[in-house]
Amino acid sequence: MTIDRAKELIAVQVAMGGGYNRNSVRLLLHEVSREYGQQGVDQLISEFSLDEKFGLQPGEAIKP
Repeated sequence: MTIDRAKELIAVQVAMGGGYNRNSVRLLLHEVSREYGQQGVDQLISEFSLDEKFGLQPGEAIKP
């Protein structure tokens, strides 16, 4: 999955903002981590303020 595609999908999940959406974002971040590593994940967490919205912290290992 490309970073751009992940951004599109995460934007949809953030707009909905529920508990199930948090799980979807975690799965998306896991896919990103497989291709881009922790740096790619941290970039998306910061860009979408996922720490505030879903409690996902930069540097946190994302497991499915």
